[in-house]
Amino acid sequence: MNTRGSLFLSLATTLLISLLVAQGISAEEKKPDYTSKVPAFTFADTLAEQEEQLKTNPLVLRFAESRKKMADDPWRPIYHYVNPEGRLNDPNGLCFWRGRWHLFYQAYPPEDPRQHWGHAVSDDLVHWRDLPLAIYPNPERCCFSGSAMVEKDRVIAMYHGTTVGNMVAVSSDPLLLNWKKVTGKAVVPNINPDGSKPPYNVFDPCIWKKDGIYYSLSAGTLPHGPGGKRVRANFLLRSKDLAKWEYLHPFVENDRYSLVGDDGACPYFWPIGDKHILLHFSHMSGGKYLLGDYDTKRDKFVVTDGGDFNFAAAWPGGVHAPSAAPDGKGGVIAIFNMNAAKPHKGWNQIMTLPRRLTLGDDGKLATEPAGDIESLRGEHKHIGTTTLPANKEIVLDGVDGKSLEIIAEIDVKSSPMVEMNVLRGPNKEEFTRIAFYKYRGYRGKSLITIDTSYSSLLADVGSRAPETAIVDIARDETLKLRVFVDRSVVEVFVNGKQCLAVRAYPGREDSSGVSLRSQGQEATLKSLDAWRMKNIYETRAK
Repeated sequence: MNTRGSLFLSLATTLLISLLVAQGISAEEKKPDYTSKVPAFTFADTLAEQEEQLKTNPLVLRFAESRKKMADDPWRPIYHYVNPEGRLNDPNGLCFWRGRWHLFYQAYPPEDPRQHWGHAVSDDLVHWRDLPLAIYPNPERCCFSGSAMVEKDRVIAMYHGTTVGNMVAVSSDPLLLNWKKVTGKAVVPNINPDGSKPPYNVFDPCIWKKDGIYYSLSAGTLPHGPGGKRVRANFLLRSKDLAKWEYLHPFVENDRYSLVGDDGACPYFWPIGDKHILLHFSHMSGGKYLLGDYDTKRDKFVVTDGGDFNFAAAWPGGVHAPSAAPDGKGGVIAIFNMNAAKPHKGWNQIMTLPRRLTLGDDGKLATEPAGDIESLRGEHKHIGTTTLPANKEIVLDGVDGKSLEIIAEIDVKSSPMVEMNVLRGPNKEEFTRIAFYKYRGYRGKSLITIDTSYSSLLADVGSRAPETAIVDIARDETLKLRVFVDRSVVEVFVNGKQCLAVRAYPGREDSSGVSLRSQGQEATLKSLDAWRMKNIYETRAK
């Protein structure tokens, strides 16, 4: 996605090219050489040959060594995907190709820390294997965010190439190791040949296909908000051959869910149930989605609902941008990067667990963890029916750890609030609080909160306001929590209807306990199961 620095760079590049045009000098004659300093490799066309080449590939071996060096970092997750070296930014181009899931992301290789597309592959959306970098810069300065679309015989990636415009690259080999850029230059340029600016933003794109024609959204804003303030816009283009693109119009209609100032970065537009979903990121308000109807005759997306994927600022320690792909069963698989809230040597961000998004019976977005998470479960502890007395914290005996999965069902009864504390110090020196407020939201809705205010005693951990979201639970419905703790990340799924995730950094080695508490009135824990989780880089899916 774009940043302030890249915006200034794009403006400067546009001005330079305009001056060159005015002087009769072509941009082609003066374009800089952005060839990457990272070694690039060409791979065979069969899976067996590719697997043999990967055994001795210098980048793959380097990644494995880097993982070993950072494995002892107490805050580096063991079952959430973290890139093998350097910084990490947006996930890109999530797709399912020939029986495997492919995750791309903005990588910053140490010898050339401009954005390249990093690459990992998984059979089960849980165990990830590092592959060599997929897409390298040049003619673009950096390979920014984009999406992927799977066709019968190839995968198409469309992404933003800074300084030049939106790019298209294609791959058709078994592990998507070899990529070729269509035309070798931007297919949607930042500026017109005469040096003028197009009537649309050239920014993070996504791509899909309808009736044999390719369509793409380019993110950006329009000055159509209150008082002429800029608001989210996604500009629609189409192409017959991926090389020449025609601009149509702004794509989204009837949006009452985006905020003034949202910019619609990292868009992903896919069918979900009998609707369509537009996932995106706002540099102002974080991860978001719009639900609605795809009017294919007018090529417009008519919004009927919308919501958020994070419920406070993306920085520090919050959910960032999405990548998403259809699951082939009417749902959408989405994964997000999460920002750090503490300085780390050699790495920073992580990925959330993949989520399966569907439409519930009420037409609202539902979310569950995706992939073979059960394969990671180790030592197990079960707690049966237990009364939670009013105003008394119950520390759960034998339930502790910094990499856990917890499934709990609670009959809240008339209690106005029940809470679960994880990463808890023995005397509550540190703790991360998960709280459920029954019917305390607007119009009788309930609320779920993750509060990291007391998660860490460390001086270099960035403070974060509590993350609070609405969750609509019926009066006869028990509270069902599925909680994932992984060293420095806490993700909470609530009744399959809501998900919150934050970064948490306990400074004490013994901050690993779990407790429950009911406020004001008693509640009943119907059951709780907890598992210590295995390291995805030390175990492999069968």
